[in-house]
Amino acid sequence: MIVELHDRVATLTIDREHKLNALDYPAIDALLEALDRIATDGTIRAVILTGAGRRAFSAGADIPALAASIGLGPERALHDFVRRGQALTRRIEEYPKPLIVAVNGLAYGAGCEITEAAPLAIAAEHASFAKPEITLGFPPPFGGTQRLARHIGRKRALELILTGDPIPAARAAELGLVNAVVPADELLPAARDLAARTIRHAPTAITACLRAVTRGLNLPIDEALAVEAAAFAATVPTDGVRTGLRRFLDAHPADA
Repeated sequence: MIVELHDRVATLTIDREHKLNALDYPAIDALLEALDRIATDGTIRAVILTGAGRRAFSAGADIPALAASIGLGPERALHDFVRRGQALTRRIEEYPKPLIVAVNGLAYGAGCEITEAAPLAIAAEHASFAKPEITLGFPPPFGGTQRLARHIGRKRALELILTGDPIPAARAAELGLVNAVVPADELLPAARDLAARTIRHAPTAITACLRAVTRGLNLPIDEALAVEAAAFAATVPTDGVRTGLRRFLDAHPADA
């Protein structure tokens, strides 16, 4: 895992280019550790997650590691593989700071599931996305059977899950899986620009927005509105609100 810091933004790079950035257990653990450390670092305001090289963001899980766990039975596979992977995508989904996935190539299996979990995502034009787990005889295990259907609809999600067929970046944007598609050379600059456009706002407001949307997304509307109200109330006593209101009132003084 490579960690670079620039203008209050941390860029995390999955550094297994020789394996198309496939995620083995140490890589998942390293990513979780880096995210946990950054979450409590007040000097870092946003995170960009990408893969080394130009061929792949992540081609998915490291199959030899998975095969070894499966060979030891369901409980071991659940412990080693599924719970670890679901912990990663849950952490990404619930992250308290803007987290932008910069998809620089293949996003298959776990790579696609990370994209689904991320609050924001930008893809290079040559990127592609796929859910190939069915070709191995099992369903997507890192949240991919649940988040994708919630994001793009049941029938569209099932077409990807049941066929395992890849889709290009442009189609992923049409489905809402990514926010934008850009030329490969513009991928990281576009991600940094998006990060900059978010972190210009108060961190307490950003965290409140992320939590309100993520927690309320799949709730009945009345419960979701309660989540929104609680997020609003939590920001009322903060410096962000005081500064924002003062700035607005100074720029728009009341009529005499």
